[in-house]
Amino acid sequence: MLFQLPKLPAEIHVTHLNERLETQKKKIKVVKPEQKFSVLGLIKAKKSAGKKSKERIFVLDFKGDVQASAVASFREEITLIIATATAGKDRVLIRLESPGGVVHGYGLAAAQIARLRDAGFHVTVCVDKVAASGGYMMACVANEVVASPFSIIGSIGVVAQIPNFNRLLKEKNVDFEQYTAGEYKRTVTMFGENTDEGKAKFKQELQETHELFKLFVEKYRPQLNVEHVATGEHWYGEQALALNLVDQLQTSDTVLLNLMSEHDVYLVSTRSKPTLGEKLGLQAVQVADELVPAVLNKLVDGLIKHHHSKF
Repeated sequence: MLFQLPKLPAEIHVTHLNERLETQKKKIKVVKPEQKFSVLGLIKAKKSAGKKSKERIFVLDFKGDVQASAVASFREEITLIIATATAGKDRVLIRLESPGGVVHGYGLAAAQIARLRDAGFHVTVCVDKVAASGGYMMACVANEVVASPFSIIGSIGVVAQIPNFNRLLKEKNVDFEQYTAGEYKRTVTMFGENTDEGKAKFKQELQETHELFKLFVEKYRPQLNVEHVATGEHWYGEQALALNLVDQLQTSDTVLLNLMSEHDVYLVSTRSKPTLGEKLGLQAVQVADELVPAVLNKLVDGLIKHHHSKF
């Protein structure tokens, strides 16, 4: 019997980007004049003294993998904003980077952005590198999409690939047996012999998914000629702008710097709480994470042997 330590809940951190920028500017100012960087001339934030309250911009980061695993923290961050920010006044900016992935994962991620819009928030998505396939499914939900000139945009299509080892198994005289209930419980398989009917059904399902993808994009970007761009192709920022896939060309850095002159900008981020090993500053965190379960297992084994119990 093995014990596992419970997973600690995530922490949500909010960083006032205006204050961080001012702190960095002060640090640079102490440098001798001849050592100052010319970039200082570009950082000219307008003073907002006299304003009782400034509109707030909440910044979220989404860096997607194939499984869209970042959606777990993304949904918590969005729930916090909806619960505490002022719809119709405060705005949300999402720095998005994703080449796409599984349909259900990115469908849920896109639905999170839709939650913000449904709650009355203006949402801007900034794409510095890539928002393709499921990544673009997320981006298109925003009120506006801002992309850098050479970012990769689009890829409105569906793909599935699967290896088949059936011939290899036959050569090795290995039988593969699969039992199902329901005509299409399995259409194609890695180890069995795929039938023409199974392949046809699988392709039909891909086509249906593609149609749903196109309808989703069309719903949030009616100005887009979906049939023209839903070929699975991708485009760079300049081309994407001409096709109405995005609304303007800028980097997220430029967008945020401009916003900070008139708004309070807050970065909302989530990270897991530090483990005991991290709190103690151990170089090898596994020491604490592995030692405690091992001790618990020995204690339990001793109790089991003492009481002659079985689980």
